[in-house]
Amino acid sequence: MAKTADGGGGGGGEAVRVAELKRELERVVRRIVEDEDSGAEVVDHAKEMLVALRELKVGRKKVGSLRSVNCPEEFRCPISKEVMRDPVIVSTGQTYDRPSIQKWLKAGNRTCPLTQQVLSHKILTPNFLIREMIVKWCRTRGIELSDPVHCIDEDSVSEAEREHFVNLLEKMELSIVEQKEAAKELRSLTKRMPSFRALFGESPEAIPILLNPLCGKGLQSRPHLDLQEDVITTLLNLSIHDSNKKLVAEMPSVIPLLLDALKSGTIETRSNAAATLFTLSALDSNKTLIGKSGALKPLIDLLDEGHPQAMTDVASAIFNLCIIHENRARAVRDGAVGVILKKIASNVYLDELLSILAMLSSHQKAVEEMGELGAVPCLLGVTRETSCARNKENCIAILHTICFSDRTKFKELREEETLYGTISDLARNGTSRAKRKANGILERLNRAMNLTYTA
Repeated sequence: MAKTADGGGGGGGEAVRVAELKRELERVVRRIVEDEDSGAEVVDHAKEMLVALRELKVGRKKVGSLRSVNCPEEFRCPISKEVMRDPVIVSTGQTYDRPSIQKWLKAGNRTCPLTQQVLSHKILTPNFLIREMIVKWCRTRGIELSDPVHCIDEDSVSEAEREHFVNLLEKMELSIVEQKEAAKELRSLTKRMPSFRALFGESPEAIPILLNPLCGKGLQSRPHLDLQEDVITTLLNLSIHDSNKKLVAEMPSVIPLLLDALKSGTIETRSNAAATLFTLSALDSNKTLIGKSGALKPLIDLLDEGHPQAMTDVASAIFNLCIIHENRARAVRDGAVGVILKKIASNVYLDELLSILAMLSSHQKAVEEMGELGAVPCLLGVTRETSCARNKENCIAILHTICFSDRTKFKELREEETLYGTISDLARNGTSRAKRKANGILERLNRAMNLTYTA
């Protein structure tokens, strides 16, 4: 049964017909269930009613299924190709359905899908004219246009919040007292409210304004460490927002200021600068950008200093950056191997540091340094003493690489195995990777011993 051709009294008639069909279907199904002698014609009758009921249901078309309906092209969203329920206008003047353009923007895109122009902001303005035209068009064709479905969006911003945001940015360009007040409040707001983090993403010019107090002469004499801490921490808060990561990292002044903060300021400033680099490095393109900027050297220096408050953030940033091979070479060149081995020997932050060292062991220069700096006895000691399966696995994997690169190191492994059975224990009880590496070493040791006996 087809949908009605207009929006008159057809809707009420359809409802009555649906109710009648349901009652009749209920009666026929009961007969099929209760009467064992009911024939095939009764079943066919039930099927006919189900088909009729389905046609009536499908006839009440929702706009979400109207891809195939022949409608004016301006009623369709350029992204979803479906009739728009909640048309909104972006900064370029193009109209899209709100859920589609929100999904586009949340994916980190900053351009208009149709024109490819960079959006000057991410404010979505309702297009009431197009909405009204679509409603009328659907009504005259008997098509039910459901109400717009607004996603629960934690990034949504009220006009009051937007106005307050603008006022705070204006203060960042006034006196030092007002800059400090504004920076402290922006730090708090961007920590607590995703909407304020999103506002920075909507207004790219806001980040240079935030950083402006750190870019002048004041930073060189460093009289306002509290201001520096609040600004850097605000940057950290912004970088947590996924759609901000690319924008923040590619701002020309951001990474240089983070590197400066790594070297100076309060320990919280330095730790938060490292945390910001870690968060930004979630994107591979940012890993490359940060690595090329020279960030690994100040991170390694801060790791060497060993401030407990900063160690986790620094180690996490180094690990993330070294996921790409080119940054491993930079880390080795900047002294990472020696610093990490020194910390491991002190039995601090083993989980993070052994993971970094295992990653660096894919670089030949790093392996050579490990051999020269006494990594073998150090790692054997950790393997014996730690109860963490993951740490044991990283230790034996690094030892495997070192010893197969420098055969003279097998002597130390043989002595360890003779005294403590450390490698045999891992071959029996380690993780699958640890067992594989330990068995590789044991096979090599046994082969060497057999050769000795033969000789």
